[in-house]
Amino acid sequence: MGRLDGKVAVISGAASGIGRATAIRFAGEGAAVVIADLNVKGGESAVRDCRENGGHAVFQKTDVASEADIRAMIARALKEFGRLDITFNNAGLGGAVGTIEEMTAENWDRTQAVLLRAVFLGMKYSVPEMRKAGGGSIISTASVAGLRGGAGPHAYSAAKAAVINLTRSVALEVGKDKIRVNCICPGGINTPLLSTRMPGGEEGTNQLLTILQPIPRAGRPEDIANMALFLASAESEWITGTAMVVDGGLTAGGNIFGQQRGDAMVIPGGFSGPSFET
Repeated sequence: MGRLDGKVAVISGAASGIGRATAIRFAGEGAAVVIADLNVKGGESAVRDCRENGGHAVFQKTDVASEADIRAMIARALKEFGRLDITFNNAGLGGAVGTIEEMTAENWDRTQAVLLRAVFLGMKYSVPEMRKAGGGSIISTASVAGLRGGAGPHAYSAAKAAVINLTRSVALEVGKDKIRVNCICPGGINTPLLSTRMPGGEEGTNQLLTILQPIPRAGRPEDIANMALFLASAESEWITGTAMVVDGGLTAGGNIFGQQRGDAMVIPGGFSGPSFET
């Protein structure tokens, strides 16, 4: 018997990385999954992987910066599977990068649209449907960058900190409806979002991330999928309003980005988009 038998989940950013690993894990535990992503090729491949893992899945092309697309993402779950039990607001990008002086307001706004506004909208449109189902679990991807300075670019860090407090605030509102709202704060996870832009690609990223924390290996998408599965399942039915740190001990005192030098995370200005856009 699967831990998510009979449940319906929507996962944004599920064509690669953390979202894909979580979709496959959820499908293997009995959930029907809506794979929501802009990456059509990756999304359709993720659907095949979910089905091969014994679950049901469909792909919904979704730009999480669009309110209409988020509404459509939730509607697809209802149309295909008749209910909604789990929403994983996971889609992400690096966003605006560079010093505070050279960062543009346009790139700041684009970053917040994907990393924060989309989480708000995912919650907004999930809550009524979960209430009808008698409860549910909303999970969002935050970051250790939302817990302290120096672990990410300015706009990214600000958005992730906001996701953490939005999680707490909404959890207070919807707890009476048996809807749990939690977020996950990953540490250094080797995903295409990082490796496509790092020297040495996946292997170079792996080497860099291995030295960041007490547990001497890079984080894997499956590490976050394991936590998402716990938060989606009945095993966490008395857990809400939390930011679950999954970082190999990084925030306990690892060699976090920028720990030694305040400018360690300052890289040339611009915008770092989705992982499939190189």
